[in-house]
Amino acid sequence: MDNGLLFDARARVLADLQARQHATAAAVSALEDAVAQRKWWAEQWPEGEAYVAGLVAQDVQDALFETVGRWPLCTDCGADAPVHTLYIQPDLGGPDPVWVCEESGDVIAPLGGL
Repeated sequence: MDNGLLFDARARVLADLQARQHATAAAVSALEDAVAQRKWWAEQWPEGEAYVAGLVAQDVQDALFETVGRWPLCTDCGADAPVHTLYIQPDLGGPDPVWVCEESGDVIAPLGGL
């Protein structure tokens, strides 16, 4: 496993957590857990290394949903839109994961670019 990919995934998700003022101790702990689990996963399936960043983001998103609620919320649709989240696309990650609005389907930002 290329540790550089793990460090990159961690940095990108942490940047998005910070951008949305959500880099709490619980969120960073969830991020560390996700990175550790995906390291093992990538060691078992080396061909999947390109998917690690998007999968780490999805893991953190799932962990936060269970403890503190939805993250990241969409801020692009305006005040009249119902509260909704962004999700990572492509679904199983890939070399260039992006955050997509669940309401409009628009690409909002690359992972790490919120």
